Formats: sequence, C-alpha cells, structure tokens
Amino acid sequence: MDVTDVASARQRPVGLVELARIPLRRWRIVLASAALVLLAVLGYLFVLPATYTATTAVVVRPVVTDPFSVQSVAADRAVNMTAESGIATSNDVIDRVAGITDRDQEDVADALEVETPVGGQVMRFSYAGRSEREAVEGANGAAQAYLELRKGMYENQRAAVLKSYDDTIAVVTAQRATTQKALPSSQVSSNPSPRTSALLDQLRALNDQLATLAEQRSKVASADLSPGSVTSAARTPVPSSRDAAPLILLAGLLGGLLLGGLVAFVLESLDRRVRTAADATAVIGAPLLGTVRRGPGGQPDEADLRYLVLALARWLDGPQRTPLVVLSSAADEGREQISAGLAVVLAAAGHEVRLGLTPEAVDRIRPLMLDAQRRNPPVEPARTQVPRPRPAPAATPVPAATVSPGAGGGPEDTMVIPAVRKPRPFPSTPETNGVYRSTTSEETQVIPPASRSGPDAGGAAEGVELRIGTGRVHLVNLDSPSSAGLTLLDAPPALHDERGVRAAREGRAVLVTARDITRVQQLTQLVERLRSVGVEPFGFVVTGAGRD
Repeated sequence: MDVTDVASARQRPVGLVELARIPLRRWRIVLASAALVLLAVLGYLFVLPATYTATTAVVVRPVVTDPFSVQSVAADRAVNMTAESGIATSNDVIDRVAGITDRDQEDVADALEVETPVGGQVMRFSYAGRSEREAVEGANGAAQAYLELRKGMYENQRAAVLKSYDDTIAVVTAQRATTQKALPSSQVSSNPSPRTSALLDQLRALNDQLATLAEQRSKVASADLSPGSVTSAARTPVPSSRDAAPLILLAGLLGGLLLGGLVAFVLESLDRRVRTAADATAVIGAPLLGTVRRGPGGQPDEADLRYLVLALARWLDGPQRTPLVVLSSAADEGREQISAGLAVVLAAAGHEVRLGLTPEAVDRIRPLMLDAQRRNPPVEPARTQVPRPRPAPAATPVPAATVSPGAGGGPEDTMVIPAVRKPRPFPSTPETNGVYRSTTSEETQVIPPASRSGPDAGGAAEGVELRIGTGRVHLVNLDSPSSAGLTLLDAPPALHDERGVRAAREGRAVLVTARDITRVQQLTQLVERLRSVGVEPFGFVVTGAGRD
C-alpha cells in the first residue's frame, strides 16, 4: 500500500492553534494592514476637518378645524410621515438651508439627514457642518424651512377651497336674487298662487344652501394651518467627529488586525507553505528523518545533525553505500547547510566522506567547511619518531666516584655518559604551514592541512580535501564517478536542475524542507517528478525551526 494514499486520505484536524499560527507567521502582513487602517483613521481624525452634527426635533400634526379635538382612531396615522419626509428633503428646503449656511446645494443635501421613526409623528433634522455655528444654523434652518413650506402649502390649499366656496356662494346668491325678482309684487299671502308657492320654496332652498356654504366656509377659514412645531431646537455645544477619537482609534486597530488576519488567510490559501512536519509528511509520504534547528549564529544545531546521522544508519551500515543525494525544491531551504553538516559529523566520527558539489556551490560550502574545521580541528594519534643514530662522542675520563665500601664491595671506577638531547628551536608561531611540532626531537605530531589542488573560488571542487577530526572530507564535482565509501551529493534546486534527480536514480534521495519557506505546491511537484522517474524518497528533513 502506498504511503501517500494513506497520508492524503487522512486529514489532520485543524484547531485553534493552527488558526492562530497563520497570522503569527505572516505577522508582517497583519501589522502592515493594521498600520494602513490606523493611518486612514488618523487621517480622518486629524487631517480631514472635523464635522459637527446638530439635531432639531419637530412634531408633525395634521390640520384640524378644532385644535382641541382629539382623534379617537389612528392618531399616529393621521399624517403620512413618508410624504412629510419627502417634503423635508425637497429642493425648496435644501435651497433655504444653502442660503443660510452659504454652502452648495449638493453639500447641503449630503450634510442634511431626516429621520422619521415608525409609528410616531416626530421628525429629526440632523445637519453635519464644519463648525458648531453652521451645524446649529443648518439644523434649525432645515426644520424652520420645512414648517414654513408645509404651512404655505396648507395656505394655498385653504385659499383654493375658500375660493371654491366663494364662487359657489356667489352663484347661489345670484340664483336667489333671480328668484326674488320673479316673485309678484302684489300677492295675497293667505292664498298664494301655485307659481308663487314654487318660487317661495325655491327661495327657501337657496337660503338654506347659502347658510350651509357659509358655515362650511367658516370652518375652512378657521382651520389651524400649522403643520407642527419645533420641540427641541439645536444649540451649542454639539457633538464632533473627534469626540470619540480614542474609541475610533481602538476600533481602527482592531479592524486593521482583523483585516490583516483575513489577508493572511487569503495569502496562505494562495501560497501554501509547509508549517509542520505533518504537512510535509502528507505531501512526501516518506518518514521524517529529523528536525534540524538553528543554533547560535544561524548554523545548524550539531546535536540535531548527529541524530540525523543516526537516522541514516540504514544507509551507513548497508552493504552497498550508494550515494546519498540531498535534494530541495528551492535554494533557500537550508539544503547546503544540511549537506555540509552531515559531512562534518561523519568526518568527525572518523569516516572518509566524498561531498559532491556543483561549481557554483563551492564558494558557499567552503566557508561552512572551514568553520567546521575550526570547531573540529584535525586529530591524529601521536607518533613517536625514533631518533637517528648519532656517533658517540669521545669519552672523557672522569675521575672515579668515591664509593663507600659496602658489605658486598662495589666497583672502584664508574664511567658516566649522559644522554644527549638536542632541543630544537621553538617556532615563531604555533602552526607553521599546518604542521604542529613539539619543542624536542623525540615527539612530533603532524596534522596536514587541507590540501587544495583544484582551482580557486568559483572553480570546481575536484581535489579539495579537508581534515576534520579523525576523518576527511573530499570535495568533488557533482558529476564525478562514484567510488567506494560514503558519498554525499549536494544537488542544485531540483525544480530547475535535473542533475540531482539523475544522481538520485542510482542512490538514495533525502528531501530538505524549510518550515514557513517551502511551498507545498513546489514540494508536491518535486515529489511527483521523483516518482515519475522511479525515485522513492528515503526520507525528509525539516529545517528552519529555531530554538524555543
């Protein structure tokens, strides 16, 4: 069963920690978004002029003939508030307010706002001005203009109704005058003629009609045409847009952080990165060999590298040590540090390691190897050199030492030739051409330096040898023929250069992924290419994890 099938089928649950990790990893985006929102808020508060908002309340009431009468039904629907709101924002009102505040009609229309609560007869005129005086004058002027406009409309309607009544009364009066002229001048009242009776009945009807018209006209003429009254006029001080500056700043900060988090999640969905070893396992489908943290100075932690070497025991102890190819999808994932660190750890353990490099990687690997050589100086068991035989000097007779006679007696004369030790001059420096010597000729410890027969910086690595600890690291070209022993190949970025993949077909491939740097899409593409050419990854290493 393929490991990738199991890894892809098993979805890892996402918790709160995972949700919080993405904004934390992309904290620059979050802070940049919050800073932009805060700059916009600060510009609104301190760069743009402050706005002062004043409010005037007006009670709207219907026109009634008896102002003391109370409507029994639907008192709140006696006035169409939707129509009244339209009248309050009409051009006539806006023109009046523009004349009061000396502003354009468009600016007044944007600054004026009319609120009409549902089920009530109260209208609120809110006006946003550039100063307190302008705001107060705008709100009160809008309310007064509305009341005057509405009253003028009622007066025009009443004038039209009164004119209609007057015209009707004039017609009825003329008819009554005509009827009166038709009556006979001499007529017995006790026994009128039928014609006279008809004219009298018509005259009475006209009189009744005139009385009714006069009564109705008086009612219309006595109606209260006031559309309402101002109950709460605007006055200073009025609230300003800068009064709640701390709350606005806090809201801007929180909104900016929220916007930055959303942007971070969007970028994460568009550019997915490897965040944990589980993410890499789900893509690669190979076991995790180790996690290499960053030590002091950004160098890989040596303890993690030693554990990584233990994880590679199957390759070290195998009967055929095929080349171990270190691959990565990009050049910024710490692949070169892992390759150099593995070679150093293996050499320090006494192995002969061949490290294959590309010519362009020599200048980047050489400082790492030299730094590792300073940390792990070459060590070689001390060898005692046998001094060459020297001719014995002429014996000088020495007077015999006086020996006290003992019980058993002893020699009378003794010839003493002391050993000759010729000290060598102490060198001016502790190290001369990479050879450390003792101050005597009896013991000499020789540690040959790194021999370099290849070209200088920028050239190939063929022939460069470094002594590290008790082992050696031979820097060779990536395309050099394979040989017996441990061979590490630091391959170039595999998505752009196929030489490492070609070498992995004859060896074992170890992938290097950097947390928060390696893109999941590129890693998936690399794994698919490896499997398409018949290379199954031996394992993978996660880099980029700093010390907690």
